[in-house]
Amino acid sequence: MIKKLFIANRGEIALRVIRTARRMGIQTVLGASEADATSLPAKMADQVEMVGPAPSSQSYLSIDKVVAAAVRSGADAVHPGYGFLSENATFARAIAAAGIRFVGPDIATLEGMGDKLAARALAVEAGLPVLPGGEAATRADVHARAAQTGYPLLLKAVSGGGGKGMRRVDRAEDLDTALDMAQAEAQAAFGNAAVYVERFVARGRHVEVQLLGDGTSAIHLGTRDCSIQRRFQKLVEEAPAPAMPLAAREGIEQAAVRLARHLNYRGAGTAEFLVDATDFSFYFLELNARIQVEHPVTEAITGVDLVEQQLLVAMGKQLTLTQAMIRPVGHAIEVRINAEDPDADFRPSPGRATRAEWPAGSGVRVDTHIGLGGEVPPHYDSLMGKLIVHGDTREEAVERLGKALESLHIEGLPTTTPLHRRIVADPRFIAGGVDTGFLTGLA
Repeated sequence: MIKKLFIANRGEIALRVIRTARRMGIQTVLGASEADATSLPAKMADQVEMVGPAPSSQSYLSIDKVVAAAVRSGADAVHPGYGFLSENATFARAIAAAGIRFVGPDIATLEGMGDKLAARALAVEAGLPVLPGGEAATRADVHARAAQTGYPLLLKAVSGGGGKGMRRVDRAEDLDTALDMAQAEAQAAFGNAAVYVERFVARGRHVEVQLLGDGTSAIHLGTRDCSIQRRFQKLVEEAPAPAMPLAAREGIEQAAVRLARHLNYRGAGTAEFLVDATDFSFYFLELNARIQVEHPVTEAITGVDLVEQQLLVAMGKQLTLTQAMIRPVGHAIEVRINAEDPDADFRPSPGRATRAEWPAGSGVRVDTHIGLGGEVPPHYDSLMGKLIVHGDTREEAVERLGKALESLHIEGLPTTTPLHRRIVADPRFIAGGVDTGFLTGLA
């Protein structure tokens, strides 16, 4: 059993985990930086343990400080949320060495999936298709691999995630500059400058599959489409992936389950694929060995609490869900409300919300840690909250999203809300099935 849970994260995901843990009768401890000492998650947790000063490098990313705080708290398990140390095998190993359970996959899985080249190799072993490209250890290797793969291509951080350490290259003469930028960003974000090369699909869709496993069995909970992105970071997610032939959707779902079974996967995870928008061929990209930001849309259509499933598996319990029990109903869409100015190249806009009115009502869910007077510190990700809508059909969900966005009012700092209002009114989005180039054509 888990009696006391330490949450090694912040913001809306920390609050999300607290709510499920409380419903399960589990005490919660929030590991908070000095900047988050008075945050809403800190107020909601049963206990707070400080993990250091505001900069994430001195708090949320400091393995020694986070482990020490978890030990001080008397917790018997740690939930890492997403981002920060959530997929860090060294952190999971340190937690285990302290006699505390890590709510997540086995260390071997974290090691295999944390290295994108290793993940690519494991996917091939499981029979999944991958994009042309591969390892490039030196600058000369990058040039050779690029010539072999062809342009356009992507440089991607081996330890990457969240679009960091990723650069699109359209011409050979731009390769060196892009490589320097990708390596510098990868080193700063992950402490590892290694990159690899992958072919860029001009009209691609980003489709992923939610997985659950207990180490002996694995199931999927359907697809999500996350194709509306800027700088390879997701802005809108929906479930199931719209405007896809049934055979293509089932093919991706079955491929994801094959990989989970090959890994003897434990907990919640997401297999991400690039789908060619012209012929629906698909290629494995990565497996995120954690809860995803966009998990609520899957919860909305399946009725499954994914955080609860994570905690149950961490307790050593077998899945009580079977594939036949997963019967998605309707359609769900999520938009990320970030403290960014979309009309100023998405410039971050930290500050205090002088007004924060979030929508409510039938088919509307809001996951946020920001209320009236809530502060977005300059040190962390700009996510303020997530607006999720659910409808019996996609058409109903789109209409509900439009109305919810009209009743969403945040003042005191710029947010991405106006952009989302433009997206939901765009005929291409209303039709469904847009590709990753959607934003470039948005009026």
